[in-house]
Amino acid sequence: MRKQLYAVASILLSVLIFLVGNGLLGTLTPVRAHLNGFSDLVIGLIGSAYYVGFVLGCFTGPRLLARVGHSRTFAIAAGIAAVTPLLQSLFAAEWVWIVVRGLFGFAAANLYMAIESWLNDRASNETRGRIFSAYMTVNFIGLIAGQWLYATGRASSYSLFSLSAIAYALCLIPVSMTRLPPPQTAAIPILRPMRMYYSSPVGVAGCIAVGLANAAIWALAPIYAHDHHLTRGLLAAFMSAFTLGGAIIQVPLGRLSDRMDRRVIIAGVCLAAAAAGVALYFFGDRSRTVALVLVAVYGVAMLPLYGLSVAHANDRLPREMFVEASATLLLINAVASVAGPVLGAAVMAREGSASLFLYTAFVHLGMAAFTVTRLATRDAPAEERREHFAPVPQQSSPVAAELDPRGAAQG
Repeated sequence: MRKQLYAVASILLSVLIFLVGNGLLGTLTPVRAHLNGFSDLVIGLIGSAYYVGFVLGCFTGPRLLARVGHSRTFAIAAGIAAVTPLLQSLFAAEWVWIVVRGLFGFAAANLYMAIESWLNDRASNETRGRIFSAYMTVNFIGLIAGQWLYATGRASSYSLFSLSAIAYALCLIPVSMTRLPPPQTAAIPILRPMRMYYSSPVGVAGCIAVGLANAAIWALAPIYAHDHHLTRGLLAAFMSAFTLGGAIIQVPLGRLSDRMDRRVIIAGVCLAAAAAGVALYFFGDRSRTVALVLVAVYGVAMLPLYGLSVAHANDRLPREMFVEASATLLLINAVASVAGPVLGAAVMAREGSASLFLYTAFVHLGMAAFTVTRLATRDAPAEERREHFAPVPQQSSPVAAELDPRGAAQG
């Protein structure tokens, strides 16, 4: 097993470095846009542009991989990614930032597709779980490290944009040094959203709710923290507490959901996320300690919803449809994520930055109500059909579905 992990260590290191840049730039972009005088709606459009580019990248990525191969695709994507923060630092025009974040989303989708194809190619049924766990761990560590890197410089300077560009350039080095042979190009499975909805309404609705709420938080929560006069270190701690809370709870909560109707857990986390959002709105400005505690609880309640929704959808489907289901749900989530930042920004522009959490509370309450309705009208899946929960990276390409260890049983 160690030999297998060592073989993909260079790939995982490249992912780690790339995600450090993502954690930094994802925190920096909304704060700097706010300092530049961009309206909340424009900042929401900047956040949405990333997901527009990401969706386009998921559809065009397989063609690029087939044409130039994985190493060159990764290099192209990393090159585009490295240019985008530099363009943001040079041009303070709103339309430039919208276009640039769309380009970055396109690059990120292609980069994830190349990396995940490589990991999937090196994973056997026996090692897939460990490699997938290592990939998930790298995702969380990279994002949190990048969020803390935000505290090393002033948002009004060029230095943080330069640091993120450096990270995107450096992520090229480990991949360039790998001795792994290029993998076969993975075909994207057929995506049938309506069939998925008829099979698992709660699973699809959960992924939509995640897109509407989580994308708004990633794009706009740093503005709330900045408006409430958190220092650079506390702003980094605020975003890290949210991320870490979700990372810690996912597996224990998922294991609990294996033993019961997953919809009960889904309704519970939605109600808890709504309560935490309301608490942040009313009490988040009481003290910095209260804000950090509440946002950590918010992450605990909010971030597991995507993995729970995918697991519930998988419970409703035959195993041979697992990869198709996961890829379809990922794209549904990404499309919903286009709308999330714009809707959240519209609410913030009218009611103030703290109202972002009321917006997400409304989304989560709606999801909880829908789930309770489905509980009353449809029985739980048979126990023998339930799959084991596995945490799922929300930011990934459709290829990640084949890397998930639950897909190994299809064979």
